[in-house]
Amino acid sequence: MSKAGYTQVAGNEDPSPDLHEQARKLSEGPVYAITGVTGGAYHDEEDIDPDVDGAEKNANASEIELSDNIEKQPLHAASPAKKPEGKKDEDQFLKDGKSKIDYVMVYKNETKEGEDEAKRAKRRKEFFANLKEEGLILEQADPDTIPAATEEGEELPASESPDYQKMEEEDKNTFIKVHAPWSVLSRYAEEMKIKMPIKENDIDEPTTIWTFLRKVPNPFALSTEFVPQETNYFTLAFVRSREDEFIMESRDTFFSGTTRSRIVHEILEKARYDPDDKTKFGYDHMVANGSLAACFPLHDGDWHSDQSLLTHGPLNDRHLLYEEWASPKKFYKQQPLNLIRSYFGDKIGLYFSWLGYYTIMLTYAAIFGVVTFLLGCITLGSSVKVQEICNEEGVGSLVMCPLCNERCDYWHLSSSCFYSKLTYLFDNWATVIFAIFMSLWATMFCEFWKRRENTLQYEWDLFGFEDNEENVRPEFEAKAPDKRISPITKLSEPYLALRTKFPRIAASIMSILFMILLVVAAVISVIIYRIAIKVALARTGSEFVSSMSSIVTSVTASFISVILIMILQNVYERIAVWLTDLELHRTETEYEDSFVFKMYLFAFVNYYSTSFYIAFLKGKIPGNPSDYGKIFGLRQEECDASGCMQELFINIAITMCGKQFFNNFMELGTPVILNCIRSYKGRQEEKKGRGKYEQWEKDLDLADIGPRGLFKEYLEMVVQFGFTTIFVCAFPLAPFFALLNNLIEIRLDAFKFISQLRRPYAARAQDIGAWYAILVGIGNLSVLTNALVLAFTSEFIPQAVYKRRGGNGTLAGYMDFSLSHFNPEDFEEGSAPIDSEFGNITDCRYRGFYESTAPYNYNYDNWVILTWKLFFVLIYEHVIYLIKFALAYMIPDVPDFVRDQIRRENYLAQQALHEATLQRALRDDQDDRKGGASNA
Repeated sequence: MSKAGYTQVAGNEDPSPDLHEQARKLSEGPVYAITGVTGGAYHDEEDIDPDVDGAEKNANASEIELSDNIEKQPLHAASPAKKPEGKKDEDQFLKDGKSKIDYVMVYKNETKEGEDEAKRAKRRKEFFANLKEEGLILEQADPDTIPAATEEGEELPASESPDYQKMEEEDKNTFIKVHAPWSVLSRYAEEMKIKMPIKENDIDEPTTIWTFLRKVPNPFALSTEFVPQETNYFTLAFVRSREDEFIMESRDTFFSGTTRSRIVHEILEKARYDPDDKTKFGYDHMVANGSLAACFPLHDGDWHSDQSLLTHGPLNDRHLLYEEWASPKKFYKQQPLNLIRSYFGDKIGLYFSWLGYYTIMLTYAAIFGVVTFLLGCITLGSSVKVQEICNEEGVGSLVMCPLCNERCDYWHLSSSCFYSKLTYLFDNWATVIFAIFMSLWATMFCEFWKRRENTLQYEWDLFGFEDNEENVRPEFEAKAPDKRISPITKLSEPYLALRTKFPRIAASIMSILFMILLVVAAVISVIIYRIAIKVALARTGSEFVSSMSSIVTSVTASFISVILIMILQNVYERIAVWLTDLELHRTETEYEDSFVFKMYLFAFVNYYSTSFYIAFLKGKIPGNPSDYGKIFGLRQEECDASGCMQELFINIAITMCGKQFFNNFMELGTPVILNCIRSYKGRQEEKKGRGKYEQWEKDLDLADIGPRGLFKEYLEMVVQFGFTTIFVCAFPLAPFFALLNNLIEIRLDAFKFISQLRRPYAARAQDIGAWYAILVGIGNLSVLTNALVLAFTSEFIPQAVYKRRGGNGTLAGYMDFSLSHFNPEDFEEGSAPIDSEFGNITDCRYRGFYESTAPYNYNYDNWVILTWKLFFVLIYEHVIYLIKFALAYMIPDVPDFVRDQIRRENYLAQQALHEATLQRALRDDQDDRKGGASNA
């Protein structure tokens, strides 16, 4: 438990005691900084002091002008930087070796000048000027020389180097390093209400059973040698005037690297690049219009080392994260969540915390699911139903009605022997118990995660973030057409009135409905394919092919469904982004929640619609041979004589596992391949000794996480959560396969974030957002769907009714009971088989409970079984919902010890405010006395 690492040294900065004095001198002395740009040409001047008044800043900013000094042009072609080798970590700092690089901006320096490039240069000029206006220090990464020499061994100037002359004809990348001095950091920290430590936590965690369990040696625990327990502090929002009240070793190390990048990101996000248009702002728009190629915080250094961690220690936090988190050798270890959070920020830290907790909870579900499956395997040989179907001399010899019209022949029940065995593995008495367990498991997971999330919110200072700290989106400030007086601040603020909001929301709803109808159309096309291919296979005349038609149809249709799902998902994501932008949300949290709900609603229909069809529609209205049910003129699919559970299992298994394999390949395989291609030139030139492949160049060659980088990660896991709960009784092994996937997923995601992606800005989030509400909704829905699957898809209720009414407590004779009789003379026109090999058949059987004579209406047993099915659903869902709500009520959202610490922190805040008020009153009283004495 730690409000992690507030007083630790950030990155590789020198923690020596004289840093504070060095920082003061640095702010007074000259440094090399960007003061001008057009087409990438810069000249060096003294930096504008960030503390000077506005007039002086404007005067200095006006000095931005053109420069034709070609030797100051960067020598970065595509990727590699030709720079002589220097000290180990020099690419983490500006030229002075002390000012840490907080962000890097990159743009293409086109050799072919034109109108478009002139516009981009003008935007950059305004953008950089506004950044300097805010007090940021900008510095161009431009090497003075490259390792080329004359025959006498003298080093050539940059402009005369043959390498440079070759590169002069190519497009070059210009790198702008950004540093935020103390004045900027402290000012924005106060504006953003960033909480910093004021006192070490003096509340002891209560002694419980878990306290003793933590003392037991744990093979899954992290190594405390490299990832030690961090000190826990009480925190308060930073105030510059009370700087001395906060725990601070030095100004240089007071703000962590993630906090620094957050502050710089805030400035970059709001800086304008067109003085005449208030909607032209932000680095992301600069990237979109080509004025910038990229903008990102730097990684700490290399993520791998040739030396052992045990003997040489970690190179940096990035290397430590790889060794203790992303390395395949640590797949069984706990995650270093505080270190992840301190390196990547709260939002990514919350995601990996949630993913790890979900994986731990899956362990219990997976064990129960495997036991359920093994019980099915063990008791398979004793299944009376399977024995009857597979007995070719007994019930298995029953003649079944044709599966298609005219060209399909009669067939024997024993042909379903394989399907009956497969069905029994997932449709037995243990399945009911497992479905009840999983319904309660979903509730326990959500409730215990809420407790864990609230604990993290306190430890990571996330309480009240959305209400007190989160800023208004720059897009909303710039584009909101209305104004109002804020009920909180009583100041004018941008506002979106209902009359303006309603048309935007209506457009979103209509577009979403259209896309859902498109998915439904795709599902119908798959259904038609299933019907057509099953008929085609049944008409081949081969008894083996006909017997395998059901499984071949299910497998191929499931693969086609997966392909359609992936295509439609990518199309809809682009539409959802446009719709959410159109809605113009006030905060980033509101924006993300709206986007998440849109995407998940679509994904729900996209991923689960086929399973809903198989579970609740297929075979439910097939009619009888005298009047078959039809879809678009085609005879509707029928379930196998042993039921539809095996088809539901096949569809879920292929969709779930196929999606996970495809996503893992695309998430990791694609960045690895592209990164290798992009970085090849830089790695080769460094290998040849032609210069150092700088950290900012390495990071540029990495993949970008994108503005919604975590969305796909969450969506993949939440869709998986749906498969492991909504239809889990049809596939008890779903939690087991989900567990295996997640154990791999955690390490693949860790490796991807550490080595294959640029370092994302350290975004904050109070919780996992709309995903929690979706998880709760899925958990509640799963109770109803599993009740319906057990009642209407499985054979659980019909078998129970038969045992009670006619089976004398056994299933002997159940298959004969569940199959109705039909007189072939009553086939509807065009349905009877042509040239049957079975000769003159006087009676065939088909699935369902119908009368034995025309018009073949439902018999009494059908209505009895239907009544029991509805009664089972009613009792099941009411009892399970009652238990779920009782569990949710009994499990408190916030642990008691966390609540005590929150109260203690609030007390300290009130005490500090009281002391500050007294000191202010004392100063005012002293000033009044001095004023009175001088008047006297």
